[in-house]
This record gives sequence, structure tokens and C-alpha cells, in this order.
Amino acid sequence: MAPPKEINNPPPELLASFQKAKADLKKRERTDASVQKKERARQRTEFNLSHGLLVGFLLWILALHVSGLYLFTRGFLLTRLVLENKSSCDVIPGGARVGVDGTVDADGCWYPKRFEKAVVVVIDALRYDFTQPYNGSDAAHFHNAFKVPYETTLSHPENSVLLPFIADPPTTTLQRLKGLTTGTLPTFIDAGSNFAGTSIEEDNLLSQWKAQGKRMAFLGDDTWMALFPDMFEPEMCKPYDSLNVWDLHTVDNGVNEYIYSYLQEPEWRGKWDVLVAHYLGVDHAGHRYGPDHPAMGAKLRQMDETVERIMGVIDEETLLVVMGDHGMDTKGDHGGESWPELEAAVWLYSKKPRFGRLEEGLLTEKDRSEGRSVQQIDLVPTLSLLLGGPVPFNNLGGPIAEVFLGGEGEEGIKRLAEVSRITAHQIKGYQEGYAHAKHTHVDGATEAAALFEEGEKVWEEIVKDRKGATKAAYEKAYKLFQGFQEKNLKTCRDLWARFDLVSMAYGIVVLIGSVIVLITFARGFDGDMKELWGFLLQKSVTGMAFGVAAGSIVSSTVPFGLSRPNTSIFCAALGSIFGFFGGSWTARKRLSVAIPDGWGWFAIVATTIHSVLFASNSFVVWEDSILTYLLSTFGLVALIASRRVEDDVQRALGTYQSIIFIILSRASSLSKLCREEQMPFCKSTFYASASSSVSSPLALALLFLTAITLPFIISAFFKGTKSYTGPAQFWIGWIFRATLLLSALYWFLDSADNGSWIDEFSSGELKAPKTFLAQLILTMSLSAATIGFAWSSVCLSLEVVKIPDLVSPDTPSTPTPAIPALKNDGSIRTTPTGETIVLYGYANIHGSRYALLPLALFPALLLLQKPMGGIALSALLWQIFVLADLVDILGLRDSLVGPVVLGLMGNSYFFATGHQATLQSIQWESAFIPLSTITYPWSPLLVIGNTLAPQILVALGVPLLVLWKSSPKDVGLLGLIAKGAAAFMAYQGVVTTMSTICAGMLRRHLMLYRIFCPRFMLGGVVLCVSEVVVVLVAVGGVRWGWGSVGEGFGWVF
Repeated sequence: MAPPKEINNPPPELLASFQKAKADLKKRERTDASVQKKERARQRTEFNLSHGLLVGFLLWILALHVSGLYLFTRGFLLTRLVLENKSSCDVIPGGARVGVDGTVDADGCWYPKRFEKAVVVVIDALRYDFTQPYNGSDAAHFHNAFKVPYETTLSHPENSVLLPFIADPPTTTLQRLKGLTTGTLPTFIDAGSNFAGTSIEEDNLLSQWKAQGKRMAFLGDDTWMALFPDMFEPEMCKPYDSLNVWDLHTVDNGVNEYIYSYLQEPEWRGKWDVLVAHYLGVDHAGHRYGPDHPAMGAKLRQMDETVERIMGVIDEETLLVVMGDHGMDTKGDHGGESWPELEAAVWLYSKKPRFGRLEEGLLTEKDRSEGRSVQQIDLVPTLSLLLGGPVPFNNLGGPIAEVFLGGEGEEGIKRLAEVSRITAHQIKGYQEGYAHAKHTHVDGATEAAALFEEGEKVWEEIVKDRKGATKAAYEKAYKLFQGFQEKNLKTCRDLWARFDLVSMAYGIVVLIGSVIVLITFARGFDGDMKELWGFLLQKSVTGMAFGVAAGSIVSSTVPFGLSRPNTSIFCAALGSIFGFFGGSWTARKRLSVAIPDGWGWFAIVATTIHSVLFASNSFVVWEDSILTYLLSTFGLVALIASRRVEDDVQRALGTYQSIIFIILSRASSLSKLCREEQMPFCKSTFYASASSSVSSPLALALLFLTAITLPFIISAFFKGTKSYTGPAQFWIGWIFRATLLLSALYWFLDSADNGSWIDEFSSGELKAPKTFLAQLILTMSLSAATIGFAWSSVCLSLEVVKIPDLVSPDTPSTPTPAIPALKNDGSIRTTPTGETIVLYGYANIHGSRYALLPLALFPALLLLQKPMGGIALSALLWQIFVLADLVDILGLRDSLVGPVVLGLMGNSYFFATGHQATLQSIQWESAFIPLSTITYPWSPLLVIGNTLAPQILVALGVPLLVLWKSSPKDVGLLGLIAKGAAAFMAYQGVVTTMSTICAGMLRRHLMLYRIFCPRFMLGGVVLCVSEVVVVLVAVGGVRWGWGSVGEGFGWVF
């Protein structure tokens, strides 16, 4: 066929017609583009609105959980009522002092003073066995290093008293200092305030000394400054940062720089009456290395030399007190109630013989059976009376007998009986003041009251015939007053935990209601959820408004059992729950009774097993093992289900991933930090040894191996969907790999610093490069999460292939050599010229784009973990991608099981990263990984990141289970994400609600504060943190990933 002839001079009419047709075509193209642009804008607006309402709805659920936890906590963890009463020299308990006329004179206030000055040396975490000799061949590093107290007491018993010094839990420094200065018992909730203290307003030793005109000097732990501002002489006050557990020497060396000058030099000796020195090196050595480490031995020897030197320079009128505020466990931690944490040491020394020993007949049954010990609160009346001051009004302790027993004949027992009576009257005055403040009365029929009354009768007989009073009479009076003090203390310990059952019940009601809301939202509606959550949110907010109004009316007219603000909170929460169910009833045509399938039953059974274990202290103790079995069971069930998949490739992949899931579940359980109650059936592997807090060289080597292999493992998931391109290739191949290697390098430097591996560097010289590395990693990770993820493009690549035989993308495709096994899912586009555009990664465009978010945040979480914890966290990241593959293969996107298994994984890996539901397992040193000092709010956030990294990571994985291997053509994905988030929050809500109910029901259980209360507190924190992450970061981050996809392929959701 001949080619058409070229027309050189077309007719004007034809040319005009052609130009008009061309103009019409361009106009139509512009119109089509404008229409398409407007349609995209409309879709984007619709998505943003729907997404915003979803975030708002989930935030409302979070608010319900916070409200429920707040109300329960207000009733469960009530703080002690603090009285403002102050003891005074003008009012002497029990009337006139025996032997004198009762007036205040220069020799003392309530009792003649025995010392003019006092040097109080606090050696933080000085455990009692650190002061005892050890003759065995297997001596630890802490043995026989601190010898002066024991040897002096042995050789000069009239000058020296060394006793076990029993602390009241929680064994954190701030709470112990409160007890040591006020003589009161702490409340459990105080343990969370160890980062920052508030000044002590109640009567205490220091305020009494200040009122008497005594001048006080201070050196050491700056916690004292927070508790006692303006108490110390400004020119003699040298505080140091207390929470930098990496630093063993700055505080101790700083104290020693000044203390000898204050004790010896004439210009300083006359400027103080009480000198307080608080050393921290022993405590920090325990946190950093554990007690059985050369650094601990060196620290104790330094303290031994320091105490010996102080002994040599004080005079005969100065009392020296050396004590520990608490002990430490076998790993060097503290905060709980194990005996090594509670048993500190106290040593009192006087150059002049003043002390004595209790005779056998004056010892209690406990003293005879367990050995003589004293309570830490006993130091308060002891120091008060020795220095001639009043005993603080709130004190519950008794005088340390040995300190008052010195002297000839009956002088010692007479003195002990006198001070015991004074203290008993002070305690009785406190009882009466507390009862008055609570609008109750003191029960006079108790055993303690009977002992007090009998003691007073004996004392009256002594007063009638002072000269004829016998030693036996004084001994009887002492035993009665001492018995009153001990019985009263036991009563306070048993009954001090006041529970507001009304507030607790209201909190539980709100938590249960929120769980029912979540379950209804996740499984109770048919069809796409995006049409409902805005409507339900509106109804819930309306119900909340009515609840607030009703609460205000009820609280002012009806005794509701709560304060007005708390009543409003409860009514608002309850009203919003009723509003939700009112909206659900309006939309009842969408309601359905969802009968669970096999996977649904597995999710229900697993959640039930995990939640009911909180009713038994033994099950709580072994929670880590139970979770491992639950995860392994899921892997086994997934393996069986995978073998039934029809597609050969999918069946093989499902089988492989199920096996990997089981292996990872079992392998993660090998990383273990045993709690005390698990011994001797548990062996800790998290640190180099059970008595150390230093990582082993093997863990470091495995961390480097993990940093090298993990990027290859993660990239394999992307390559399997042809998504390893563009931003994925750059982030995983370069940034992700680099940050993981830098994290491993950080922990290598840390171990080198701890173990002094590099002789050229002294201790602490590696801190600067370590801090720089940590800050670099966090900057790279967090900036990528906020900026890189938000502005990243999709993980998609294009390839143009010339295939003449492929006429239309709508024609069913068959595999060809050019594009083998590609499905006709929109990833193949054909041009008019016959060229085919292949879009690699199209079938996983949503999943690969969103997966960049957890991968961006992961290096920051990894850095905060110790080496073994970093290995476990890497296994968790791998297992999340394995679970995402299994959810796709087994068709479980719209099932409860995926989010529930994620929750189980988060809780299981919490234990694998070196944590337990105990205060002492908190790795406080993580606050100093990128910082040199405590900095708010970053330090607490770093500790949270270290402690809850597994829960944070699985919360980020919730949308991934829906989006992984999802294309732009898939409809209803946002609704599935909403259901998945609700299911995940429901699981966490059920677990926390059950731990709350069990803690409330077992509130009088012996193990409440040791097992049930810490687990409840952990559950509350996990619930709040994981929901903040899943709502604001995970579901919130979906918006940015969807934007990248929507602009190119449409906002289908």
C-alpha cells in the first residue's frame, strides 16, 4: 500500500477545521485533567476526614482507659495523710523528765543530749553483708573490703554498734531518705517519684534541728536538696547529680574533697553542728556492674579508708553514724522487697565509751531467732534524743537500745526506759492527732493500748519511789513501752494501705465498659466501618457532655462516694459509653452477632489464659514462660493451617514462616532475667552472670552479627514482593544498616569502658564518644521517622517491556519469559505503541510504604536496649514481618488473631529484653545513654523507651498486618485497620482490666505489693503507652503513607 501523499497547500477550510479539532482536543484534555484533579482533591478530603474521625474515636477510647485507671488508682494507691503538726520543746510527752524538773535547758529539750555534734555518713546501697567478714575460699569481690565497722565493734563494743538496718519497701533512695528523717512508713505509689522529689513538709529531723538553731552542712547526693531546701548552710552545701549511675567517682571524690576540711580546719569546724555526707559510688557500682565485680571491691575499700580517716579526726563529743539507705539484689539493683534489698547496715561510733548491749532477757523472740536488727525509722528518735531535740511528730520508730545502755549499774537501763517512754508518748500523740484529722477516735481496746496503759502503771510506781526503783522495774517498763511501739508499728503496716472501694469499683466499671465498646466496634458491625466511626464518636461526645452535667448535679446533691471532680470524670466516662451504645442501637441494622471461627476462638482463648493468670501469684511469677507457650502454640496452629493452603507457592511460604515463627518464639525465651520468686528454677542469661549487670562478650558478638544480618532479612521480605526499590533500598540498605552497626559499636564501647578493656583509656574517657554515637543514632532514626517517612515516595519501580502479543491490560495474562508470574492486578500497563509498563512493587505498595515507619523508629529503640535486649528486639522485628506474611497467606486480615498475637509478642518480648514486673528490674541507666545528666522530659522518656520497646514496636506493627501485600485497588483497608487497632486495644484492655480486678480483689494478699501491685502498674503503663503509639503514631502514620499512594493511584480506602 502506497504512503499517503503529502498535501503542501491544504485548503483554508480544511486547515481551519484541523486547528479547531486540535484546540477542542487540548480543551478536552485540560477539562479531563481538571476533573481528575478535583476528583483527587475530593477523595483526599474525604480520606483525611474519615482518618481524622478514626483517630478521634480511638483517642476517646484511650481517654476512657486513662479515666478508669485514674479512678482505680485513686482508690487503690492512696497516699498517707500527712499531718502538719510539729513537735515542740514546750510540750514534753509524758510530762516532766525523770530526774529533772522538766524545763528546757542547755543540756537538751525532751531529754539531756549525749552528743554535741553528729557526722552522718550515708553510703548508698550499703548492704549488711558488705560489712561482715568472710573466710571461705569462694569470696566475692565485695567480701572483706569494708572492714572498719566490724573490727571496731569487735574490739571496742562500748564505742561501737553495728547492726542490720531494715528498710521499708520501696527501696529507692528518695523514699528511704523520707523514712530516715521523718520516721514514717512509705506508700507504694511513692516509688515512681524517684526521678524527682518534692520537699518534705511534715515534721522531720532536719527541720527540728533547724528550729533548735543547729547549723547543718551537706555533701553529696543532690536528692537532699529537693527534700530539704534551705535547710543547710549555703557556704557548706555541695550537692552532686545523683542519678548518673555510669559515674562511680565524681560524687564520692567531691565529698572527700571537702569533708576533711570541714572536720579538721578551724575555720570550718565551728560552723556546723550536723554534717551529712552521702556517698553514691557503691550504689552506682552495683547498678553498673553488680556487687560481685572488682569495681565494687575498689569502692568498698575506698569507703573503708574514708570512714577510718573520719574516725581519727572527730572528737569525743561528736557522734559518727555510717549507714546504708537500702541494700541491693544479686544484680546490684534495688526498689523492691527482697531481703538483700531491705537489709542495709548501720554503724554508730563514739570515741568516748557510751554504748552497751541488750541482755538476753530484754531481747525479743525475733531477736533470738533471727538475730538482733533495727528498723531504719528507729534512727529518727535515736538521733533526736542523742542530740537533745524533740522527736518528729509523725515518727513511728523506737530508740536503738544499744546507744542508750552504756554506763555503770542501773544507769543504762534507766536511760533506755526513759527514752522508750518519751517515744511511746510521742507515738500516742501522733495516733491521737491522726485520728482527729480523720474524724475518728483511737481504739483503746487494742493490744498496743493495753501495753501502753500497763507501762504507765509501772512508771507511776517508779516515780513514787525513784530511789528505790529496781533494775527489774526499769526493764519491765522498757519492755512494755517497746512492745507498744512494735505493736503500733505492726498495726500501721497492716492497716495503712487504705482502700477506697467506691473509687476502685468505678474505675473497674469504666475499664470493663471500654473493653465492651472495643469488642463491639471490632467485631459487632457488618460492612465497611468508615461510615460509622464518625457517627459513633459524635454520639459518645454527646453522652460525655450529658455525663459531665449529670455528675455536677449528682455530686452536689447525692453522696456519691467521690469528690466532685472525680464524680464528673466517672459520669463523663459512663455517659460517653452509654452514648456509644445508643448510637450502636440507632445503627442496629449494621449490628450482627459475630460467631468466631477457629482463629477467633484461638484469639479469645489466648487472651483469656493471659488475663486469668493474674489471679494467682505463681502464674504472675511465671508469666514469661506462659506467653512463650502461647506464641509457640500459635506457630504450630499456623503451620497446620499453612499445609492446607491450595497454592503450592503460598503453602511452602506459609510452612516456612510458621516454622520461623516457632523458632523465634522459643529462641527469644533464652534471653531471661529471673526474678527472685523464680529461683532456683530459673537461670538468668541476660547478663554475663546472675550476680552481674554487665553484658557478656558473647552477647556483644551476637549483637554485631544481628546488626549485619537483620538488614538482609528485612530486605528479603521487600524483595519477595518486588518492593526493594526507591526509599526502601536507600533506607534498609544504608541508613538502617549503618544505625544498627553504630548501635552495636556503642555497646562495644560501653562494655570496653565498664570492663577496662582498653588500657589507654581510663574509666569515663569513653563517655564522650559514646554519647556522641548515641545522639547521632537517635538523630538519624527519629529525623527519618518524622521527616523521611512523611515525605518519602512509594517503593515502586518501572520497567518498559516490548511485548507485541500483549494487546490489552484487561486481557488475562499468561506467564511469559519477559514478565514471569506477574498477575493482572493493575501492575501492568500497556501504551498505544504496544509497549508494556511493569510496575514492580505495585501489589505491596501500601505495605512497603508503611513498613518504613517501624523500620525508621527501630534503631532508636534498639539503641536503648542492652546487647541481649537488642538481639531479642531484632528477633521481634523479624517475627512481626513473619506474622504479616502469615496473615496474608492464611487470609486473616479481618480476624482478631493477628492483633492479639501481636499483643502477646509485645508482652513476651518485654521479658526477653531483660525486664520483669518488678521495680528493681527497671534499667534506670538507660536515661544516660545519650545524656550526661538527668534532663526532663527526655530522661523519663528514655527509660520508657527502654522498658516498653517491645510493646511500642508491636503497636507500630498493627497497621502492617492489614497493609502488607495490599495494592491501591483493595477497598476497605482503612476499616480493617480500624478493626485491627480496636482488637489490639481490646486485648491490652482485657489484660490490664483483669490485672486491675485481681489487684483489687487480692488487696489484702501477702504478695500484694510484691507481685500483684507491680503487675497492675505495669499493665496500666503498657496500656496507655501502647495505645498512644497505635493511635497517634501507627494509625496517624497511615495518613502519610496513604498520601504517597493516593496521589499517584487514587484514594481508594
